[in-house]
Formats: sequence, structure tokens, C-alpha cells
Amino acid sequence: MKRITYSLWLGSLFLISCFQNKEIFVNYSNPELEYSGRVKINDNDGAELYWTGTSIKMNFEGERVSVILKDETGKNYYNVIVDEKLETIIQPDSLKQLYTLASNLTKGKHSVEIFKRNDCNRGKTQFYGFKINDHAKLLPKSKSTNRKIEFFGDSISVGYANEDTSGADSPHGMNTNNYLSYAALVARHYDAEYQCICKSGTGIAVSWHSLTMDELHSKLVPTKLESQWDFSMYQPEIVIINLFQNDSWLINLPEHKEFKKRFGSNTPTDEYFVEMYETFVSKIRTHYPDANIICTLGSMDAVKNGSKWKEFIGLAVRKMKDQKIFTHYMTYNKSKGHPSILDHQQMANSLIKFIDQNIKWNANLKN
Repeated sequence: MKRITYSLWLGSLFLISCFQNKEIFVNYSNPELEYSGRVKINDNDGAELYWTGTSIKMNFEGERVSVILKDETGKNYYNVIVDEKLETIIQPDSLKQLYTLASNLTKGKHSVEIFKRNDCNRGKTQFYGFKINDHAKLLPKSKSTNRKIEFFGDSISVGYANEDTSGADSPHGMNTNNYLSYAALVARHYDAEYQCICKSGTGIAVSWHSLTMDELHSKLVPTKLESQWDFSMYQPEIVIINLFQNDSWLINLPEHKEFKKRFGSNTPTDEYFVEMYETFVSKIRTHYPDANIICTLGSMDAVKNGSKWKEFIGLAVRKMKDQKIFTHYMTYNKSKGHPSILDHQQMANSLIKFIDQNIKWNANLKN
């Protein structure tokens, strides 16, 4: 009799535990999820996240939320933002797993967001959906102001090593945090949708890797030449281009394989770089006929006093004679490495001031 009672007791505990742990699955295709960035949606196989700054946000009522992810390399990092506050960082495994993002939340409305911190060179992450506790409720996505900003850049816009306080300028581990890059800071200041088409080592005419921004900017999947982005899906009001830093270094390395591939044994003329910059900006104008385009540079040594790279940008923009294309240069950070968190905040402040003084948002959008 005792044995039967004990078995019934264990069974009851099991049923209670299962009931308490029951969760509601919010599939990756749910229309109430807010995707930011270029995301590839696969039928029945989740959403693929590649680009720096890509994020997924959900509003809900509940006490617990988790996410199902699978990473290609196990080397990507994501900020977990709960109720607009950074709570933790997760590093998804190469096996499909469930990760708890928040628990023991107060009753009421909440938001959760995962935000890709690092460069796209660490491969893709597969997102399958969120889970919220039983009796929780999925809420509609936030109302958008319809503002959209897009950045085209290199490691500076990625936020490369911006959290490395050792002075080693290392991107390893969690040292890179795009969420605190000047690009993401500017986007959040204006409550704007955000796309960051950036990759470390990228240049206008030559890169440390195999693709220039002219070849990379139109990709949905950055590693596949045949993968093309549909520019009609995202028409930004402001486009910010921050490129030429890598060109300024590689032009002095004639033995580098990418120099040889692009230029052979002959160093290009200054006019060549002006022409290449003008060609790229003209393509951006073709994609976005109504956008305000800000051509910037900095805050590393390509923008220091006497730099010819600022002159190249200025010449290219003047040749285009487009009243909605601007130049604005960052202050040189006088550092041997990449911009720090403080540098990024100063860069963001500089851009915000320039935008406020020179660009008027559409009247139907809040200032």
C-alpha cells in the first residue's frame, strides 16, 4: 500500500512538473516578430542571421522567455536585451539548443531582443523561435516610426574590439559589440530601423579579404556571390558610408595577395580611387533614389590631418553634384587600434549633430 501511494505521489509530481514547465512556442515565421537586418527566411528551417547588428525582437506578457538557436561555428555572440536593457550575452552552440533569456519576470508586458554583436565573418546563426511560459501571451510588435538608417562600412562600423580594454585590439571572444558602435548608437538615437552592411577588412577598391564593398553590398548572404538582396525591401531615409580606411593601408602593401589581384604590380593613381568611390556611391544612389547619403571617414588614421583619403571622398562627391549627398569626417582618435566605446560615442555624437543640422526627416516621422 505504501509502495502504491509512493508511486502515485511520484506520478503526481511528474505531472505537476510537466504542467509547470509547459511552454508556448513562437515560430520564427510569426508576423509579430520584429526582424532587423538582412535575414534569410528558410521554409520549415528557421531564419538565418549573418550580418552584424541583426536582431529579433518580441513583445509578450509572461514570466519566462527562451530562444532556440543553432550556430554554424559556435563563435557568434548575441546581446540579450530585456525591456530595453542589456541583461546578458549568449554564445550559441553548433548544436540546436534552447537558451533561457529571462526568468522570474514580473507580471505584465515585456520585450526581449537578441542582437548580433560580432562580425559576419563568423558564419551564420539559425533562429527557430522563442518560447514563453504557459499562460503567457504574445503581443503585437511595436509601432514603428518608419525611420530607416543603413550603414556600409568596415571594422570601424562593426565595432571591432571596442570592448577590449587591454590595449591588444583583439576581436576575440566578446570584445566586439556592435550594439555600442557609433552606427547602432545613431540608429537608436533616432528610434530608426537599422541595417549594418559591414565587414572587417573591407575597402572600396581593395580589401584584406576577397570582396570589396562594391561586390559585398548587394548580398543577402555575405559568403555567396549568387545570393542577392532585394533593395526594395528596405529603403532607408539616411545611408552612411564609412570606407577607405583599409584602402589606405593596403595601397602600401604591394606584396599582399589582394593588392596583386586588384592592381597587379602597378600602384593605382589617386584619380583611380576617386573614380572607384564615385562608382560605389552612384550604385547606392541607384538603389535608394530618395535617400540622404552621408559619406564619412574615421576615426582611425585615414582621417588624420593631411590625409588624402578625405580629399578623395570630397572630390568624388563634388563630381556627382547631388544635393542629397553630404560629406562629414570624424575626428581622428589618435589611437594605434580601433575606436573604443568612448570613441564610438563621440563619433555618434558627431554624426547626430551633423544630421540634425543638415537633414530634415520626413514630416510624418517624429523628431
